[in-house]
Amino acid sequence: MPRHPRRLQRTARSRGVPRRRHVPHDARKSVAGITHLGGTILGTTNRGNPTKFPVEQPDGSFIEVDRSDELVAKFAEHGFDALITVGGDGSLAIGYHLANKGLRVIGVPKTIDNDLDRTFVTFGFDTAVAFATECLDRLHTTATSHRRIMVVEMMGRYAGWIALHAGIAGNADVILIPEIPYDIHKVAEVVRERERTGRLYTIVVVAEGAKPLDGAVSVLGKAVGQAEKLGGVGEKIAHELEHLTGREARTVVLGHLLRGGSPTAFDRLVALRFGAAAVRALDEGMSSVMVSLSPPTVRYEPLKAAISRMKVVPLDCDTMESARDLGIRFGD
Repeated sequence: MPRHPRRLQRTARSRGVPRRRHVPHDARKSVAGITHLGGTILGTTNRGNPTKFPVEQPDGSFIEVDRSDELVAKFAEHGFDALITVGGDGSLAIGYHLANKGLRVIGVPKTIDNDLDRTFVTFGFDTAVAFATECLDRLHTTATSHRRIMVVEMMGRYAGWIALHAGIAGNADVILIPEIPYDIHKVAEVVRERERTGRLYTIVVVAEGAKPLDGAVSVLGKAVGQAEKLGGVGEKIAHELEHLTGREARTVVLGHLLRGGSPTAFDRLVALRFGAAAVRALDEGMSSVMVSLSPPTVRYEPLKAAISRMKVVPLDCDTMESARDLGIRFGD
């Protein structure tokens, strides 16, 4: 837990302008001019969790071993005072585990999925939504001219934030998200309703974690030491809609296109504010906290609370209500 628990209730700037810190010239130079770049300059991985490290056995099977003590020892050996971990629930959960081993850890919420609790938004989300919206704008053209059903599959894992926000902004007719199991027959009925009113195309946005009623999430596979790989639901829905409606359907999988490119101004500003707040947290003696956006301020939240549950789309939120008022359907 943080050395100064009372400070969790403060904003990152509540004590006024912090004193000027000396930062080595080489350190400043190494991060100069990177604000416009997408992705991490440090490199990243989504496998090899040190708390559940996969070790192959003589018979070819694998067991999971906790190697976090070795990792903490390596930090001390190389003279590192603390860790600022930047990522989603997996990265922050690892960070929390290391904090419990005695390493000073500050978490920074970064994931396009926007599924971390205790923060209004994660940086990366706004950029992903902006690009997905642009893709939908372009797909309207071909959908209209060819009179097709366009099924657009988007990332987001088990939360529907990207699909919901991009779908509304991009004028989708149907949005399928993990929070609402869908009935494919009701989706087909939307297509037929639009045909009866002379609208001979339909845009269906589907989150990769969406699942049918009494069905399961579509999984492409799972590598050792890695989370299961979601995908394929868009192709499945397109095939079923062709069969049910007789209308030609096409699938577009945005996939990793959502994770690259130049970040939006909003994401750049949030990332800079989060980074500065993380360094201030270390300077003030904190540990095991996550920087959090609570508009208009940046605050600190307990790292344990931030990873305790996934932030999914509330079905009674204003965004959902607005979508339904606009006539967007959710397959329910």
